[in-house]
Amino acid sequence: MPERYSGMGYWEIITRQMSIVTKSQQTRFKESKIAVIGCGGLGGTVIEMLARMGVGELNIVDKDSFDMSNLNRQLMSSIDSLGKSKSEVTKEKIRLINPYVKVNAFYEELNGENLDKIIGNCDIAIDALDNLATRVLVSRYAKEKEIPFVHGAVHGTMGQLTVFNNTTVTYEELFSLPSIGKELKSKTKQEIQNLSQSTPPVIGPIANIIGSLESFEAFKIMTNNGKITLAPKVLNIDLLDLSSFSCLEL
Repeated sequence: MPERYSGMGYWEIITRQMSIVTKSQQTRFKESKIAVIGCGGLGGTVIEMLARMGVGELNIVDKDSFDMSNLNRQLMSSIDSLGKSKSEVTKEKIRLINPYVKVNAFYEELNGENLDKIIGNCDIAIDALDNLATRVLVSRYAKEKEIPFVHGAVHGTMGQLTVFNNTTVTYEELFSLPSIGKELKSKTKQEIQNLSQSTPPVIGPIANIIGSLESFEAFKIMTNNGKITLAPKVLNIDLLDLSSFSCLEL
């Protein structure tokens, strides 16, 4: 790294956003630790934007490796990354974007046994998942630990975004999932998964837009700057229908 980037380099990177936040707000973001669950279409964008905005530390987790089908939307993927761990590739790319961000990469599946390790000491948990059962698991844990849970999801050209905390309805309640009030045993997990059995279609821009919005919700939470999109409000967009750009209360 060039010598001029030592010391004040962090503040050089984010100088263009300093008219939007105060130094104390940015310092709070610099000192924050955020967990991003998934390093794919949503996660890659979330992680990159958090790094470019100057987050302090990231826990990133993904059990998959990149393949050809990821290239249409996953910003961390490239021909050179095919067959490689998504979390490890992402960690290295973030080092090249903003070396002041500490990245802890976990090449494993998130489950009930590693929640404390990956999310427990974080300020925010961000949903970049494509698995309903894991979303329920993470949302319950976040609720219990009073960690804000930023939810994003995409399908085709459509996307949605909302934020849950200890004062809002839960993820399961908002979307009326069959798991409400049940233990997450095999039968319940299967009931959840039955709601979405096929691989959903998705085009790059919608994943990148929702991922960017998720990162900014986290920025708003940590800097206390702006109005957070708290559940039951849900931001819904469809790139094929401009009239859909609205915030609805379910």
